[in-house]
Amino acid sequence: MAKIIPFRGILYNQHKIHNTAQVITPPYDIISEQDQCDFYKQSPYNIIRLILGKSTKKDTDKNNRHTRAANLLNRWLSEKILMQDTSPAFYLTTVDFTLGNKRVTRHGLIALVGLEPFNKGIILPHEKTFSKVSAERFELIKACHANFSPIFSLYSDQNIILNPFKDVVCSKKPDVSFIDKQGMKHRLWRITDTSVHRYVVDAMKEKSIFIADGHHRYETALNYKNRISSTAPDFNDDHPANYVMMYLCSMEDPGLVILPAHRMLTGIKDSTLASFVQKAENYFHIKRIPFQNKGMEKARANFISALKSNSSKNMIGAFIKTCSEFYLLTLKPNIMKHVTGDNLTDPLKNLDVTVLTHLILMEILGFDQSMLDDEKLIAYSSSDEKAIQEVASGRCDITFILNPTKINQVREVAQQGLIMPRKSTYFYPKVITGQVINRLIP
Repeated sequence: MAKIIPFRGILYNQHKIHNTAQVITPPYDIISEQDQCDFYKQSPYNIIRLILGKSTKKDTDKNNRHTRAANLLNRWLSEKILMQDTSPAFYLTTVDFTLGNKRVTRHGLIALVGLEPFNKGIILPHEKTFSKVSAERFELIKACHANFSPIFSLYSDQNIILNPFKDVVCSKKPDVSFIDKQGMKHRLWRITDTSVHRYVVDAMKEKSIFIADGHHRYETALNYKNRISSTAPDFNDDHPANYVMMYLCSMEDPGLVILPAHRMLTGIKDSTLASFVQKAENYFHIKRIPFQNKGMEKARANFISALKSNSSKNMIGAFIKTCSEFYLLTLKPNIMKHVTGDNLTDPLKNLDVTVLTHLILMEILGFDQSMLDDEKLIAYSSSDEKAIQEVASGRCDITFILNPTKINQVREVAQQGLIMPRKSTYFYPKVITGQVINRLIP
């Protein structure tokens, strides 16, 4: 049984912060070093200083980016840059964005959700995490005692739980409204009506919650709860550490979009790259799309078009540095059963990302678990153009281009208690950081 409750969120003071777009960011895990610098320049109150502060050579256990974030949070609260709401609320949000030539709206409800171990089947993950990232996020939450970013989560919603009141709410002037740098329009409404609270709480009781984006933050919240429960003498069922802030979106929402997470690899030996296609022919039917220097863009367009038009078979695109051709790799029949045996069930075995991880990365390229866990070896992008350019420029050795994982595949994997390879999905757009903060102090 999922426990959903309203809370007294902390928001930027609209009387002091006149343009919210200047102080918000995407989640920390997609922020590059250059992005970090740019966000620092945007505003002295940008939330980057809380979620991903700058480190210095003089940092110590008592003075580091996490302790500085805690001090800033307290200062911004005392200066009323940030203000905590006086009444508990659910926060209904919308984001309007362009997908192709179509304008799309996605709805989400920011609320607190009771923390549950994954084995209870109430909160369900679908991806593996990076251990180093979870450890770093734990240091931040220990210092600040706050959730800065809502965890992007999904629930199955055939009856459209939010419909009875979202049209009424959305017809009113939003409490917060702004357009970000990508041209996406964000709006937020406080819902303080207690009858609405009861309706949502009751309607969500029987729901399972699927984590879409934020697995590291959920693991961190569980670890934080365990730490507080073992050290705080006044810990009880009502302690804020029992909950984590989530952005809840219906799987049936027309604005729910999954993009692919293409892989860009570095540190691959030239001899391994040279033999890759020959080795891959043992497992895949390979189609080559060659090009001359001036014809690369046309070949790339044909390459991506052929990949996207594939709807039934496992097909993965590849591009190798110094090679003047693209490759379309179509899996031969029964190969995955031969490679993995009975170690993987069908919902996992049939995923393109599983084929990529187990067959290409591990079997052909020789990656082990530590290499799969090394963010320096594998980078990710939802843009096929960027992934290909990184290889063409020589900054990466090889890229693998994927079709997106489907929402029904995410649901099936999570419901069966299975875990996809890391970065199997890229839900778009990301839920922004800075709209609402949740304090974990009683």
